[in-house]
Amino acid sequence: MNTLKKMNEQINHELGSSYIYLSMAAYLTSKNLKGMAAWMHKQANEEREHAMKFFEYLNERGQAVELLAIEKPKNEWKTPLELFEDALKHEKKISALISAIMETAIIEKDYPSIAILQWFVTEQVEEEANASEIVEKLKMIGEHKGALLMIDKELGARQ
Repeated sequence: MNTLKKMNEQINHELGSSYIYLSMAAYLTSKNLKGMAAWMHKQANEEREHAMKFFEYLNERGQAVELLAIEKPKNEWKTPLELFEDALKHEKKISALISAIMETAIIEKDYPSIAILQWFVTEQVEEEANASEIVEKLKMIGEHKGALLMIDKELGARQ
C-alpha cells in the first residue's frame, strides 16, 4: 500500500475523529458541561481541517480522493474522565496511523509527503499532550463537583 493510498484512508480516520468528538460534545451538552462540549466542538472542527489538509494534498498530487464510510461513534460515557480517556486513546491511535504513513513515505522516498506528514507528526504530539493534561486534571479532582465545574469553565475558554 503506498503513501498516497494510506493518506486517502487517513481522510476517513480524520473525519471519523471529527464525528467521535461531535458525539462527545453531544454527550457533554446533555450533562450540562457546556465548556467541555465547546472544547469538543472545536476539536471536531480541527479534525475536519486535518482531513481537508490530506484531501487538498492528494488533489495537488493528482490523486483521486475516495471518501469511505464513517463508523458510528460511541455516545455514552460513565464520567467526563472516561470520555477524555477515550479521547486520549483515540489520539494515540491517530498518532500511530500517522507514523505508519510516515514510515511508508520514508521507504518510498516520497519526500513531498514526508514534508506534509512532519506537520501531522508535530500536531499529534500537541493533541496527545492536550488530552493527557485534561485526563490528569480530571483524575486529580476525583468526585469534587466544584472542581469539575472549574475545569468545565476553563475548557470552554479554549481559543
